[in-house]
Amino acid sequence: MKKFIILLIAVGFSQIVLSQEVKIDESKYTPLVTYTAQQDHANMMEQLGIIEVRPGPSGNENAPNHANYDESIANPCPELPDILTTKSGKAVTTADMWWNQRRPEIVEDIEREMYGCLPENIPDVTWIVEVTDYERIGFTPVIARKLVGHVDNSEYPLIDVNIDMMLVVPTNVKGPVPVLMMYGRPSFPAPAQPSQEDTKMINEALKKLLIKENPELKEVFEKFPVYDPFKWENPFSFGQRRTGDPSPTEQLIAAGWGYATINPSSIQADNGAGLTRGIIGLVNKGQPRKPDDWGSLRAWAWGAARGLDYMETDTLVDATKVGIEGVSRYGKAALVTLAFEPRFAMGLIGSSGKGGVTLHRRVFGEAVESLTGSGEYHWMAGNYLKYGAEKATFGRKTGCDIPVDSHQLLALCAPRLTFVSYGIPEQGDAKWLDQQGSYMATIAAGAAFKLLGAKDLGVSNDYMAEKMPPVLSGLLDGELAWRQHDGGHTDAPNYQYFIPWASKFLNYERIPVRRR
Repeated sequence: MKKFIILLIAVGFSQIVLSQEVKIDESKYTPLVTYTAQQDHANMMEQLGIIEVRPGPSGNENAPNHANYDESIANPCPELPDILTTKSGKAVTTADMWWNQRRPEIVEDIEREMYGCLPENIPDVTWIVEVTDYERIGFTPVIARKLVGHVDNSEYPLIDVNIDMMLVVPTNVKGPVPVLMMYGRPSFPAPAQPSQEDTKMINEALKKLLIKENPELKEVFEKFPVYDPFKWENPFSFGQRRTGDPSPTEQLIAAGWGYATINPSSIQADNGAGLTRGIIGLVNKGQPRKPDDWGSLRAWAWGAARGLDYMETDTLVDATKVGIEGVSRYGKAALVTLAFEPRFAMGLIGSSGKGGVTLHRRVFGEAVESLTGSGEYHWMAGNYLKYGAEKATFGRKTGCDIPVDSHQLLALCAPRLTFVSYGIPEQGDAKWLDQQGSYMATIAAGAAFKLLGAKDLGVSNDYMAEKMPPVLSGLLDGELAWRQHDGGHTDAPNYQYFIPWASKFLNYERIPVRRR
């Protein structure tokens, strides 16, 4: 039996290799640079004239270089760049001034100094539906599509980029439906199984093959006539009852939403060594970045936008009601995605910390220096390293020198639906993430939402005076929302609030339909 299975695998593998084997004359192309993260980091420091960067603080409060958790010294430069004042000092008083003057100024600074600029020569993406499966999540019928977005690499075939995405949509509601795109690893939720009759045919054919491979098995199967190599599973059987809330995806499907999962690492690796590969490396033809080139967060956001391109062609999806979600580093990516891609209607930004919602000027927990070291610098543009520089040709810089901050990144999302989610340190959503600094940024960003006719958190925009609401007390009356749940490093406990909140503002109602 082992021999038979190995043979099947070997034949399948050889067919895959033969079908994918393409000869490339590498001499025609600029050689691909292979750096370690440390080498690439050093290369960027040299480009910027940085001699030494400060080490990031430790999350261990007992370490000599532990992060600051003293609120009294957490705001060394409390005055934030004014969202509604242009660089020339003019007050922004109308939506027209925002869209045509102030917003482009903020975009330019954030791109150059923080997340990097999109290159002009990004290749096209062609989407292929690899598999369509008809499944059930609980008792809800769904269509699951496994998608691959192939990036045109004809200009530099030494690098191959294929975006991995899964789309799951309920079929028992009137469509098209809203969809929440989530950063993560795609998988089929509940792969469809053969019917009882089909399983019987599979078992009969398999027994014949096994007996042909090993005639002694005929006696074994005769001795156990009811035995089948594969057992049929009733899709409507009741398994062990699970305790706790339904999963986020189950909640979305039950509410009549679809969801998509997109794999960030299929777009761009989550490390500095990968910066000469992935979509960044493909565009740069295998060469290291320049200081204002995009980092991984912006690359992931670009990939999500390409996923939205596909959804605009799928009749099951209401492409005007697609959101983006992520937690931790993917929470950072979700915020960057929502800020820069105006077609996304909403965002659920989970526990994003520095580089996400938390103010860069704050010195509390995760620091600017955490993002300028060789472990995480790849998330950002090379220029961001300047703000962790201790010694450089331009002198010393800190987070206080950044001309923009995260409240302005949030402001770029206005007036679209933006839900900021955190948990509590006691359950694992560490103080390192600086929930207070994120709340301050959300408060400050509210001015842009109100200017554009949307509602913010419903409190003043005095970010230094306003106090964080108690845990479990959400501020959910406006297009800008905040809620701190009592769980850990996840946004799952907030889905039961996010879904009805978003559905209300999207004017979406689940309408059941019967399939004949």
